[in-house]
Amino acid sequence: MLYDKGNRLIFRYDAEELWIEPWGQNALRIRATKEAQFPNPEEGWALRHVEPRAAEINIDKNGASIVNGKVKATVTSRGKIMIFNSDGKLLLEEYVRNRDDLQDPKCSAICVEAREFKPNLGGDYHLTTRFESLDKNEKIYGMGQYQQPFLDLKGLDLELAHRNSQASVPFALSSRGYGLLWNNPAIGRAVFGKNIMSFEAYSTKFLDYWVVAGDQPSDIVHSYASVTGTVPMMPEYGLGFWQCKLRYQTQEELLTVAREYKRRQLPIDLIVVDFFHWPLQGEWKFDTNFWPDPDAMVEELKNMGIELMVSIWPTVDKRSENFKEMQEKGYLIRVERGVRIGLDFQGETVHYDATNPGARRYLWEKARANYYSKGIKVFWLDEAEPEYTAYDFDNFRYWQGTNLSIGNIYPVQYARTFYEGMEEAGQKNIVNLIRCAWAGSQKYGALVWSGDIASSWTSFRDQLAAGLNMGLAGLPWWTTDIGGFHGGDPNDEHFRELFVRWFQWGTFCPVMRLHGDRLPQQPQVGEGGGATCLSGAPNEVWSYGEQVYEICKTYMTLREELRDYTRTLMKDAHENGSPIMRPCFYDFPADPQCWDVETQYMYGSKYLCCPVFSPGQRKMSVYLPNGPQWKALNSEECFDGGKMVEVNCPIELMPVFIRQG
Repeated sequence: MLYDKGNRLIFRYDAEELWIEPWGQNALRIRATKEAQFPNPEEGWALRHVEPRAAEINIDKNGASIVNGKVKATVTSRGKIMIFNSDGKLLLEEYVRNRDDLQDPKCSAICVEAREFKPNLGGDYHLTTRFESLDKNEKIYGMGQYQQPFLDLKGLDLELAHRNSQASVPFALSSRGYGLLWNNPAIGRAVFGKNIMSFEAYSTKFLDYWVVAGDQPSDIVHSYASVTGTVPMMPEYGLGFWQCKLRYQTQEELLTVAREYKRRQLPIDLIVVDFFHWPLQGEWKFDTNFWPDPDAMVEELKNMGIELMVSIWPTVDKRSENFKEMQEKGYLIRVERGVRIGLDFQGETVHYDATNPGARRYLWEKARANYYSKGIKVFWLDEAEPEYTAYDFDNFRYWQGTNLSIGNIYPVQYARTFYEGMEEAGQKNIVNLIRCAWAGSQKYGALVWSGDIASSWTSFRDQLAAGLNMGLAGLPWWTTDIGGFHGGDPNDEHFRELFVRWFQWGTFCPVMRLHGDRLPQQPQVGEGGGATCLSGAPNEVWSYGEQVYEICKTYMTLREELRDYTRTLMKDAHENGSPIMRPCFYDFPADPQCWDVETQYMYGSKYLCCPVFSPGQRKMSVYLPNGPQWKALNSEECFDGGKMVEVNCPIELMPVFIRQG
């Protein structure tokens, strides 16, 4: 049965009900369920409620169609969906292999459903949605951050789950001219096979995805941003250089570093107080044994023109002053069975329940009293190793097993805790540095960093693909630990080379942030509180020797010179959802070669950046996109576009070209 109900095309057969309706410009939202009635019809997940658009719906005995601008969906009388653009090009076709429709040229006896609802024991379904792979040359981008070198995701099998350094943001952008958001926060899987493209949710009650047609990649990204939200405007302190290390252990240590940056007249916008500055996890305040006068510290930093960021963990130690109250009020996550411990690092802890509005208000009030009131307005929301799985995706109140405590929706709600609190306090242009994000996190000021990554050339290469695909997935604010997180000795010449190349590249990332747990580990300072959580070796730009320091100084100065330009990119991200760093094809979609370039990228539409990813490399081949001329950043030499050129890349230089005209 097919019928039109209030601008919504509905298909009903046996136990399944399917909805297709316009949702934003040139886009459709498609939902289905096998429940007796459609559950949570007002739940938007990543999608915001947008101004309704009138769709053109036609129904006849063979099927139906619905048109919204440049996108059209058809549904056969037995429920098979096909998606077209305004030129009639087939963009997506469900993969169906059964005998329900003998008129379907792909009718088959193997009995594979396009929308498979497989019941789980105890309720809910394991849902699989399948599409034909219509073009072996299709390229797919986005989907968030995965630690791999592949920019093009075609042929890959991706876990839809958050882990430390993995952020699942299930929006795929295709070279065929469509974008698809898998609008379900359940843990699952996405496969972009040569024969089948499929999405899975391991525990859900309904299917929900959103598809958009666009002539250019930018059209698709902007349409996606219009229905999921955009970042706030980046504050001025987000445009320059950020200093961080594993842990400054005392107030005096941090101030000594800040004073040295100012003495050397180096441009710096922000410095970070990382984890275990508190007495116990779940006591969101400074330990006065090591941070005796936070007000004076913040005041001195502000007088130097430096903002202070503090790390906030969601973990609550059972010994902490807030544990009993939070437990009594239901503000802590619970397990289905077994011992109620979410993390056992530096104490037995349980995560606060970020999906509970009361718990969000409670944590914000603690942060307001102990941080925000002191002038600290920049928060690092570290999810504390979030490689966990949510159990019940309808109410998010029950969590499966010990150490399985964070679902894909958790980072959205975690960022929301501080965004809503700061917004209520009158703060604008909010920044929350966060380890993971899901679709829609950007509207809560989420600046995603790529987690605890290795200090290696392989890891360095992976970060470029991660950052570019995050931008295409709707999260333009992205950063990485310059130099990597795990290890790296500042006195090791081999590591110094890696550090220099990473620092040069970091200059052309949305946020330029130095961080890492360097070797060797430093001795414990004092007793009690977080003192037992040790810190790594010094990680300031002068910690790597004079040659490295001079290179860093050059690139810090360059970042400062880019401030006005970077501000325009942040404005475009805020207003339109444009990625700040993006693949070459984003600005040059008509150049086929640009769709194959994976080790170069654009910083905005003006700068072509060519990171050096191999030790000892001093020459490289660069492809200059067709159309404009390109001028080398470090010389007056100009090149025509549309060709490969060989350029020098001495240790002091990362090749960058400026678009002319």
